[in-house]
Amino acid sequence: MHIEAPENYVAEDKNFDDDGRTKRTGTWLTASAHIITAVIGSGVLSLAWAIAQMGWVAGPAVLFAFSFITYFTSTLLADCYRSPDPVHGKRNYTYSQVVRANLGGMKYKLCGLAQYINLIGVTIGYTITASISMVAVKRSNCFHKHGHQDKCHVSNNSFMIIFACIQIVLCQIPNFHELSWLSIVAAVMSFAYSSIGLGLSIAKVAGGGHVRTTLTGVEIGVDVTATEKVWRMFQAIGDIAFAYAFSNVLIEIQDTLKSSPPENRVMKRASLIGILTTTLFYVLCGTLGYAAFGNDAPGNFLTGFGFYEPFWLIDIANVCIAIHLIGAYQVFVQPIFGFVEGQSKDKWPESKFVNGEHAMNIPFYGSFNVNFFRVLWRTGYVIITAIVAMLFPFFNDFLGLIGSLSFYPLTVYFPIEMYIQKTKMQRFSFTWTWLKILSWACLIISIISAAGSIQGLAQSLKTYKPFRGEQ
Repeated sequence: MHIEAPENYVAEDKNFDDDGRTKRTGTWLTASAHIITAVIGSGVLSLAWAIAQMGWVAGPAVLFAFSFITYFTSTLLADCYRSPDPVHGKRNYTYSQVVRANLGGMKYKLCGLAQYINLIGVTIGYTITASISMVAVKRSNCFHKHGHQDKCHVSNNSFMIIFACIQIVLCQIPNFHELSWLSIVAAVMSFAYSSIGLGLSIAKVAGGGHVRTTLTGVEIGVDVTATEKVWRMFQAIGDIAFAYAFSNVLIEIQDTLKSSPPENRVMKRASLIGILTTTLFYVLCGTLGYAAFGNDAPGNFLTGFGFYEPFWLIDIANVCIAIHLIGAYQVFVQPIFGFVEGQSKDKWPESKFVNGEHAMNIPFYGSFNVNFFRVLWRTGYVIITAIVAMLFPFFNDFLGLIGSLSFYPLTVYFPIEMYIQKTKMQRFSFTWTWLKILSWACLIISIISAAGSIQGLAQSLKTYKPFRGEQ
């Protein structure tokens, strides 16, 4: 993400863009793949549970509401990549730089804090989810071999270590521009496991069997208490917010696009394709998952199937999840790497440890530049996130908390404030008023969903049995 302008750069050189960086080659197709990779992540797995908490009416309605809000604010954010003019202005390479160029001051610092806390949380969440899917493969094979009466306990920790080892290798890829192939593979994987989940849900519905579904979701006095119903609904809102989160990497994705046609126009098209695609899958996975499991829908509708046959199909689905999350982890971690490494280069410009590149010949690949600081720092980051994931392996509560904390500031507040600032919108005009109402409504939603997720985490901590692999 941070590539220095070469000394022999000239403005007319066709090998470089207008900012002196290597010519960008991204298109609406690669941007759509990045978005689908970022959006259709582990969030899709909890949607059946989320709809079960709210029922047939409120559940799909909340899904559509979040999809509309996310698309609307992503179009505002796409116009902020260049400033002050959205087509010919100066490029901003990260979300934080966009906020600094348009809002400046304290809001820039708050944005950076919110963005990087969210990105770190997502990488931890993806480590948890990938390990759960890997455990599910081993458990399904255990059930198939020994029968469903066997407990088949498996620890998540060993699989988190395997996932971390894979990420340590992939994290040596220097920047976002070299990740298009990984995002395309991950996007294909997301379609694969979502389709398998849909097929299994349809098969379960078609196979008959009585499950309870209601217009308002889980029933007070039957499934939950009144207090539990409220907390679960709050948490479900956070899960859905997390399922649509990609604003924190939108600018980084847009920075991969070639400059003609204009990046903002291509990004709006990619956002529309990405969000329409994910909404279709979300509604299908959520509603069919709820129809299959009813009010007892599990937190992860793939790993929670009450039957494990055909076990090979569930294995394929969970392998697809793990492969997808390998790519999604990279999409979300690259902005963190770019920020830390850019700041380090600015602070220690003369350091050979920080700035030196050493060519290394890799069999079947060719020459690869190795930076010792990059190797040490990125490896350390992956190890730390894996350790945190081992300490807090609570799937739904963790997703809900990340979604609720990041949705308002990154998806709603900053895009709206930057749009108002760029257009010099008059205070208390009609558009200004309804934008502010939308912003405040989303703030209230984020607060209540965060409260639900914190309460859920507290409950999980009370009942957690370590090293049992039952999450």
